[in-house]
Amino acid sequence: MGSPVDSTADPLPTPLTQSGRAGLAAILDRPGAALIGLDLDGTLAPIVADPEQARAHPEAVPALAALAPKVAAVAVITGRPADVAVRHGGFSGVPGLEHLVVLGHYGAERWDAATDTVTAPPPHPGVAAVRAALPKLLDGTNAWVEEKGGRAVAVHTRRAQDPQGVFEALREPLTELATQHGLIVEPGRLVLELRPPGMDKGVALTDFAREIAAESVLYAGDDLGDLPAYGAVDALRSHGTPGLLVCSGSDEVTELRERADLVVDGPAGVVGLLAGLAERIG
Repeated sequence: MGSPVDSTADPLPTPLTQSGRAGLAAILDRPGAALIGLDLDGTLAPIVADPEQARAHPEAVPALAALAPKVAAVAVITGRPADVAVRHGGFSGVPGLEHLVVLGHYGAERWDAATDTVTAPPPHPGVAAVRAALPKLLDGTNAWVEEKGGRAVAVHTRRAQDPQGVFEALREPLTELATQHGLIVEPGRLVLELRPPGMDKGVALTDFAREIAAESVLYAGDDLGDLPAYGAVDALRSHGTPGLLVCSGSDEVTELRERADLVVDGPAGVVGLLAGLAERIG
């Protein structure tokens, strides 16, 4: 289990687990073969009441631009549409980010900084069906729906008078609705996302690591949707690829904190870690 660190005191803190220390050592030893995987909301960008107002931490892009040329690749893996993540992250057209990709919708979409293009399959028909049914189901809850480019919908309860109570009350009916239309429900920090099965952050991370033949992997996340990516790093480690699990600290999600090799203080701590890696690699 990791524990919180003061990112201002040490820009490159030491992981508290043996596996984490081995992962960090491998990244520093051969950075050109390392994959840096990052969630967006809650990891590079602070959580806000309105997801449309979320933006990357002001020092995130400079830290990424300093680090990305020194590693094999940086992959931002998010449930958001790829183009939205690029816009909110401020990643487009930044010198130094040519090695960055955004894997949106849990890997169903991909944006490459080198070409500034998004590739994606057709949307799942179940998404339109659940979107049409949601207004009646959510009536009176004060929950609201975030559209995700026709590939998913997310129901947020953070604005409700009892956010956690509404969240728990909606889990079962939203799961039933999703199942009727061939979708699954992904719970998060006061959000329930209805999306197609078959893709998650673990699949996206594993596939991209294999694509670039990564010899070491770092993954940083903050929410339940990041657990599959944690599992992917664990699987890679069991097959001889060193890895480092970082939690962007949150009191709302304890499971990631308990599994992480290193816990930092939210997006500011993640940015400090990335900048510290860039500085140490030189």
